[in-house]
Amino acid sequence: MVTDSKIIGRVLATEKAPTTIDNFAFWTNPTLILNPFDIVKVEHVNGSFSYGMIEDISHITDAASFLTNYISSDFGDVDVESPTLRVGMNYVQAKVVCNTKDIYIPCQSNAKVYLATANEIEYALGLKGIRNPLVCGYLEMYEGTAGCEKVMLPVRLNSKFIIGPEGAHLNISGISGLAAKTSYAMFLMKAIQDRYLNSEDEEDSVAFVMFNVKGRDLLTIDQPNDYSDEDNPEQARKENLAMYEELGLSAEPFQNVTYYYPYSTEKYWNTYLKPEEVADNVKKKKAKKFKYIYKYDRNNLDLMFSNIDDTTQTMDAIINYIMAGQGKFGSVNDWQEFLEAIKEKCNAGGTTDKEIPISSWRKFYRIVNKAINDKTAIFARAVDESKAETRLGDSLKYIKKNEVHVIDIAKLSEDKQAYVFGDAVRTLYNLQLGEYNGDEGVAPPSRVVIFIDELNKYASKDAPRHSPILQQILDVAERGRSLGVVLFAAEQFRSAIHDRVTGNCSTHAYGRTNSIEVTKSDYKSVPAVYKTMMTRLKQGEYIVQNPIFRSMLHIKFPKPIYKQIK
Repeated sequence: MVTDSKIIGRVLATEKAPTTIDNFAFWTNPTLILNPFDIVKVEHVNGSFSYGMIEDISHITDAASFLTNYISSDFGDVDVESPTLRVGMNYVQAKVVCNTKDIYIPCQSNAKVYLATANEIEYALGLKGIRNPLVCGYLEMYEGTAGCEKVMLPVRLNSKFIIGPEGAHLNISGISGLAAKTSYAMFLMKAIQDRYLNSEDEEDSVAFVMFNVKGRDLLTIDQPNDYSDEDNPEQARKENLAMYEELGLSAEPFQNVTYYYPYSTEKYWNTYLKPEEVADNVKKKKAKKFKYIYKYDRNNLDLMFSNIDDTTQTMDAIINYIMAGQGKFGSVNDWQEFLEAIKEKCNAGGTTDKEIPISSWRKFYRIVNKAINDKTAIFARAVDESKAETRLGDSLKYIKKNEVHVIDIAKLSEDKQAYVFGDAVRTLYNLQLGEYNGDEGVAPPSRVVIFIDELNKYASKDAPRHSPILQQILDVAERGRSLGVVLFAAEQFRSAIHDRVTGNCSTHAYGRTNSIEVTKSDYKSVPAVYKTMMTRLKQGEYIVQNPIFRSMLHIKFPKPIYKQIK
């Protein structure tokens, strides 16, 4: 570790490449290993120091052109050693992140450039004295740099700027698999639960609702990691626990977890867990099976049409007709009676409503019949609480602080996934609006964090403009901060997500992505060298942006502390 400032170069300022208030360059030894995101310290005027973050590193010699080098090697003989030693140096381009006396005139030519100490790095990046600290990973600097050990620092942000009320919402992007989007989101939520788990402050409390969208990803988060996928499980366990301790986090998996599986029949199983695993969790009273009942869930009929482009608004007209109890719909009691009532409208002479043609009723019937009468059986007649059955809306209405609710939708079809997601978000949104305040036992936390992977399914730029789920997500993104509804979302390609969603996120995490993605307009503000780094980030690495950071940070995070089933 750097304990004293070590001089490594001098500032360069030429006629064609002057220093500015934002940027400077310096020369350094060609063999000195530095990396993008490393912090350096520069002498400045009035006894102040400026700190810069390295953005790019180049090597230059006194050769006038490439041809000069070619000729000096006996016209291209690769085995010939050049008789003349070329004078060469590395020059490093850096971005000014702060000055100790808030002096932001350009760095002066020939000013000394130093490696920064750990304390200086914390100061430069604004990581000192963070209020409401929440760990979001750690950074490493000077890896391989001669004359100093690698610097490792925990990175903490102000929790008020990720879960509100100062700022809210997190967006995580990166290609499937290598980016580890779910793992990073879970790491942050684990840090949040650790921070608030023992808090007695009712006005500052958090609960979590997570959607399991892939296999068994999030179905064992209350169990400790056994590291069975590691070559040396015991060594991996010790190293990971030591890292969690270094970051000030507990070594326990998630606490107060309840799982919700789609209701299943003997003919069709709706979860990737085995029946005996579900039965065991139900027996331990940490799991329930959810259904949808017509009497209570007909108000969410519009969610069945979230991916239907209803430009003429005829589907909306039919839903309004049903909600008003017109025709036979005032006496319908279950889903099958509901389908029969629609079917009558599809027959010639079955409707006298000239504003809604028969063709529209038939389209409506095709969509709802496919949703209700498929083999998943989640649209049912009644709930049997003695068999651990529940309406999802009823359970979420009673969510309490520090609780984690995991909703398994991985094995449902995409339209069912959208319906369940939309219903849950709508329930939580209404809960925080106070719509259930009169019901006994309702005592929501001040904030609810909703985590969903594959956000592109619900809030893409190509989603129908009137999609009820898209409108719900936009409401959460734009108003959720003040209501206490916080969205943590992940997707493969950030550029595919609706601008009003990403634009309202206070924190952005960029994982490994491809070279085509980083050319999109969403990455305009990202320096070119960082874009290049995004294409080769390793698993467990992210480039993070948050209002309290003075610059984007290249952070790392440890492996999950909970059990993962690959």
